Amino acid sequence: MTQRNVERTRAVRLGAVLLCCGTLATTVGACGSDESPSLTTTVTPIATTAAASSTPLAAVPTVDPYADMPLIDHTTWTEGVDGPRLLVFPTQAGRHETFPDTEERAWQEVLAESPDADTPGMRDQFVCHWVWARMVQPNKESWNLEPWRPAVGYQATVQASCNPGGPER
Repeated sequence: MTQRNVERTRAVRLGAVLLCCGTLATTVGACGSDESPSLTTTVTPIATTAAASSTPLAAVPTVDPYADMPLIDHTTWTEGVDGPRLLVFPTQAGRHETFPDTEERAWQEVLAESPDADTPGMRDQFVCHWVWARMVQPNKESWNLEPWRPAVGYQATVQASCNPGGPER
């Protein structure tokens, strides 16, 4: 990937993070209350110029410190009130990994452990946990994925706090 493409990818991700952070903060702030989360988010554009700063906003690692380590310890299928649930237990490396695009490597580890997880919506739930749940609840023992949840796309999955179709029971 060229330096220009890397910079463009970083800018797109930063914009997506800023947009999602506003949505997540609103949603998580209302979590557990009787208040409905507002889906209206105001995003103030960041002015960028090539000469504005030579220091990046956030340092993206150039070498993956967890490249040779598993990110997923194990998975376990259970039966919940609403149907089957896959418990995904990340390793310490999986909890701390920040190298770009590692969610796909982690998802492939999940599928190697539990091929039945490859159903509509499950990957979106997993990536939502990979990106957001690690920040909100970094020590949560497992990430719970349910194949019965509706496949609504990644953005709607994030807006539903990784649980589209209703709260976890």
